[in-house]
Amino acid sequence: MMDPAESEMNILSNGKSHDLRDDADVPMKTFLDEDQFDDPDGGLENEEFLPTADGKKPIRFTDFEGKTSLGMSVFNLGNAIMGSGILGLAYAMANTGILLFLFLLSAVAALSSYSIHLLLKSSGIVGIRAYEQLGYRAFGTPGKMAAGIAITLQNIGAMSSYLYIVKSELPLVIQAFLKEDPNSDLWYLNGNYLVIMVSGSIILPLALMKQLGYLGYTSGFSLSCMVFFLSAVIYKKFQITCPFEEFSANSTAAHLSLNVSSHGHDYNNGLVHEDDDSRCSPRMFTINSQTAYTIPILAFAFVCHPEVLPIYTELRNPTQKRMQKVSNISIFVMYSMYFLAALFGYLTFKDNVEPELLHTYSRIDPYDTLILCVRVAVLTAVTLTVPIVLFPVRRAIQQMLFPTKSFSWLRHIAIALILLTFINMLVIFAPNILGIFGIIGATSAPCLIFIFPAVFYIRIVPKDVEPMNSTPKIVAICFAALGVSFMVMSLSFIFVDWTTGGGLAAGGH
Repeated sequence: MMDPAESEMNILSNGKSHDLRDDADVPMKTFLDEDQFDDPDGGLENEEFLPTADGKKPIRFTDFEGKTSLGMSVFNLGNAIMGSGILGLAYAMANTGILLFLFLLSAVAALSSYSIHLLLKSSGIVGIRAYEQLGYRAFGTPGKMAAGIAITLQNIGAMSSYLYIVKSELPLVIQAFLKEDPNSDLWYLNGNYLVIMVSGSIILPLALMKQLGYLGYTSGFSLSCMVFFLSAVIYKKFQITCPFEEFSANSTAAHLSLNVSSHGHDYNNGLVHEDDDSRCSPRMFTINSQTAYTIPILAFAFVCHPEVLPIYTELRNPTQKRMQKVSNISIFVMYSMYFLAALFGYLTFKDNVEPELLHTYSRIDPYDTLILCVRVAVLTAVTLTVPIVLFPVRRAIQQMLFPTKSFSWLRHIAIALILLTFINMLVIFAPNILGIFGIIGATSAPCLIFIFPAVFYIRIVPKDVEPMNSTPKIVAICFAALGVSFMVMSLSFIFVDWTTGGGLAAGGH
């Protein structure tokens, strides 16, 4: 019988214990026939550097056969990347200029791809596809707990922000569609009731799926909603002139009675006119007091690392090269959508754009049918992202609290219920706690994106294979240092934001 330490070393990513002495009797696929990413000899991923006590080399990933196609995996990872932060990218471009924004976004996309490469390479060397167990291999129990806590806090913060968006925005959308009085006390205009209904009827059933791969269809639909958002942003660029005319509160009653939509609306006959034509000239490069705040926002634009290894686990015919392809495609698609949404949103409003893009459209016409439909699409996308983000949290909790337990439906359901109940209570009774999650996001996101993948790689790859003075190790050290600098920068910006009462909160999805 294995001792507890050896047992924990051999727990695979779906929570099942695995006796290495049974490997010889289990016919399974290995990576021997696949070309390895950045490893032409195939030696790194096929060699076990941490052999077991009996001297046998374990065959890895043997207790789970992935069945998710590459396309569905791209949908799931893309949905994990795509957050509500896309609504603020036009404002970020307004404070950096088009060229500087493009440079920063490209750099962050490349860094995120490299970070995933480090995770996958470390995973391939030791044969583990769980972030927490990589931490255990690198630093023992403290490493596992650090990774698990970072994933839990980061994703609970993300889910709380998503449900807070549902709570605050869905009543406004319903009120606008039904032309109800904003001060009405109707139950279906109460955000607290609506967020509970959405959580119970949509999020919970999806979160109870046994495998992440089943969410590929909902992830595809979620991304379709964001494509609709992008299409509307591009369309509106050619419908709205700058300077634009704001909607007047004095005309609300007439607007409601006539039920006028923005289609065919003459923006040149508006009631409030913006005379500052200088704010309507696009800028290629700009530096102002808000520019520094956009750097952390862009740095965390591709946060998907807690979901990478769970998706890798369920990928059909999994290899490091194949999963890197999934990651690169997902990052490229999101990169393209981010840039186009930011570009056309910025070109529509120039320096008049607000931190939340859709609010800027509402300044022109809060009852614009197209924009209301876009708001519904964004709310749908945000809602369908929550189950994707919940999966790594549940896995982290199981790795930290029940590392030797096999799969149990009772535990699977109970953790999801407890998580959603806790998050709903935060959103309903303590919405101000979201500011605390801003600090947590500024701390945990750099760890998950930059610091952990680099230090795990440095510790896991043996020195006789890659010495500390080798180029890959030096680059990884620099990458970790970059993550520390991002963390310090984000925390300092949040501190300044809180003390001055202005600026943007950094971090998170």
